[in-house]
Amino acid sequence: MTIIGLGPMGQAMAATYLDRGYQVTVWNRTASKADALVTKGAVRADTVAEALGAGGPIILSLTDVEIMYTILEPAVAALKGRTLVNLSSDTPSRSRAAAEWAIGHGADYLSGGVQVPPTMIGSPESGTYYSGPRAVFEAHRETLEVITSADHRGEDQGLAALYYQLGMTIFWTNNLAYLQALAMAEANGISAAEFLPYAQRSTAIATMFMPETAVEVDTSTYPGEFANMLMNSASTDHVLHTAAESGVDTTLPAAVAEVFRRTVEAGHGKVGFSSTFEVLRKQRA
Repeated sequence: MTIIGLGPMGQAMAATYLDRGYQVTVWNRTASKADALVTKGAVRADTVAEALGAGGPIILSLTDVEIMYTILEPAVAALKGRTLVNLSSDTPSRSRAAAEWAIGHGADYLSGGVQVPPTMIGSPESGTYYSGPRAVFEAHRETLEVITSADHRGEDQGLAALYYQLGMTIFWTNNLAYLQALAMAEANGISAAEFLPYAQRSTAIATMFMPETAVEVDTSTYPGEFANMLMNSASTDHVLHTAAESGVDTTLPAAVAEVFRRTVEAGHGKVGFSSTFEVLRKQRA
């Protein structure tokens, strides 16, 4: 097992493998980042070529796939017959291009998207998306499941990155909305601790509607008997005005109000919230 890239994620992965009894070779551009891992039993490779030849699958834990080219291009001859598992974050198209490049140099290749922070590596609740050849995934599944559960999303090398980005879209937007609410609460004398249980209640209610929303989006039916977009648009305007009156940043509520306004203008005023999907979706030619 080899780990190339020893930022917080790479450090956590290498430490987990060492704790589970694996022989681990590590390499990082700043060699001193391997010191603590070497103390725990890791082998420090002096060169990338040495790391690539150490045996076992090679996990890349880098900032993005562009760094992969910078690091591996001087040692492309060592890629032939090796298995690369690229857990670096990037876009689907760049992930596909990286896979094509590596496979072109004779490597087996899997793309991956880790769903958890470094502190959760090795936890049974953690997970990683993988994409690429199913046979390559199955050959290394047991080893990959040491660090997180492993979910193979398909042969298309871009799918792991896509699923990761979809999840981050929900995660960051949800958490930004929470912080927006906390800013408005603080401006009006309500502490984060005081508002916490109400924030949790609102999040739980939103989650309850997700299965229903999935059906409505897949069937393009947006019933609005109880809360149509005319009502919702008016409510978002109220939220925007409250944020402005509170003196906090209005970027997020203004963006929401704009999407709702456009949804009404597109003719969806008398149907439900899920009809905003028609504004957000890729427009048909």
